[in-house]
Amino acid sequence: MKQLITKVFEQHDPAMRRALATEKNRAWIRPKYGDHSLYQEVISLNNEKNFENKLPLRASAVLIPIIKRNNNYSILLTKRSSKLKNHSGQICFPGGGCEVDDLNAISTALREAKEEINLPSTHIEVVGAMEDYETVTGFSISPVVGFVNPNFYAIPAKEEVEEIFEVSLDFILDERNHLIESMVWKGAMRQFYTFSHNKHKIWGATASILVRFAKMVNEYE
Repeated sequence: MKQLITKVFEQHDPAMRRALATEKNRAWIRPKYGDHSLYQEVISLNNEKNFENKLPLRASAVLIPIIKRNNNYSILLTKRSSKLKNHSGQICFPGGGCEVDDLNAISTALREAKEEINLPSTHIEVVGAMEDYETVTGFSISPVVGFVNPNFYAIPAKEEVEEIFEVSLDFILDERNHLIESMVWKGAMRQFYTFSHNKHKIWGATASILVRFAKMVNEYE
């Protein structure tokens, strides 16, 4: 599986241009993928203008941490603290906004992983990056893909992370688990991806990125 995923991203973006792009460059490029292409009205599917944020976007990055334990692969996720003002209690990847000292998206993703769950960069082998993803809140998220040495001591940052857990990669890749739900948002019925995994509900940008990741792996030839 590691060899397959590595090949997927070597073919997708061999120079890792997305992951190595600076914050300034990423902020002024509108991503192809995002909430505007997923949170669609049930009746009308041409509502991108309703989600269009003004440029520049707020550049951010997340790490998609893939861990191998024995012969099984999983993806590590976190649950945001219920005390946070924004997106409290939601499931997400380790990650956050770019800072001045971050050279690129990889730097941001690795720094945030260390700060949020005590995952050292020396335990991460970055193999690629997906397209940036634009959220309705004006963020451009760069998903960085990396394989993680499981021999680290996870410590959640109390102010940000309530829980750390893993989801089987087989579960993520199985398209039967790519559920679509609806909700009323800004006066219209919208559709979005979700995963129901044990006690956790994964939705929003995290679910959308996971679905895109699964499609890339499943459709690789």
